[in-house]
Amino acid sequence: MGLTRDFFIALSKNQLLNTGAKKWGLKLGASKVVAGTDIDSMMKSVKELNANGIGATIDNLGEFVYSKEEALHAKENILATLEAIQQRGVTAHMSVKLTQIGLDVDDKFCLENMREIVEAAARYAIFINIDMEDYSHLQQTLDILHELLKEYDNVGTVIQSYLYRSEKDLENLQNARLRLVKGAYKEIAEVSYQSKQDIDANFLKLIKIRLQQPGFTSIATHDHHIIDAVKQFVKENQIPRGRFEFQMLYGFRTDMQKELADEGFAFTTYVPFGQDWYGYYMRRLAERPQNINLALKSMVSK
Repeated sequence: MGLTRDFFIALSKNQLLNTGAKKWGLKLGASKVVAGTDIDSMMKSVKELNANGIGATIDNLGEFVYSKEEALHAKENILATLEAIQQRGVTAHMSVKLTQIGLDVDDKFCLENMREIVEAAARYAIFINIDMEDYSHLQQTLDILHELLKEYDNVGTVIQSYLYRSEKDLENLQNARLRLVKGAYKEIAEVSYQSKQDIDANFLKLIKIRLQQPGFTSIATHDHHIIDAVKQFVKENQIPRGRFEFQMLYGFRTDMQKELADEGFAFTTYVPFGQDWYGYYMRRLAERPQNINLALKSMVSK
């Protein structure tokens, strides 16, 4: 399983395949976990979620951006998505990767783009979540977040439980809205836990620390053991349900998503869309190798 995960992580970073995938459309089973390639198809999915009492965090997918032209184009797509959220009255916010809007081009340029996005979102009362990427971008991401928090309160980020430093990062962001995850990238042992047991244990530890801090918390997991433990913890510690939500990815454990919403828990689905779906999909295969069967069936049917 470890080799399979490493294989798909490596594929996710292949720029040549990513470029080709934009021409293929949603194939290889990707349509099961990516909500379309344009705003209209994505909005249809968001409205269906809303009808079931579920909110959305929308990701206009994009990776391998190394020019200002590409970054500016991605920024305009994000701004157009924000406008669509406002105009169509859906319950949704946005998740944004900083590398998509120029982090690998220039830090200041990226901050300018992000400030424009957060400012537009603030006018619409929409929250912006900065997705956390691999470890090499972590400190840059946090630095930009801290700059934005000096001006805005509608921006937050993601804390990955497989990193040793995450507990300290939680302490430095007590008042910000955060999403807690296990982590989707392959990192070295010097900076991250390597075993599932250690990652799970730290994830639950960070959740318990975070739920006693003032900021709103999104707990992003498909692991029912973790979810059950959270339910028990909030009950025992009388933590109001308005202080946190559960999150899952679009297309995964849809029955459990609806069950949690029906139980009265705040719930948000991570809804990715766009032509640049390839890297995202490969990481989902890396996380859940059982989805390989889905991809193979799709390839055979094509």
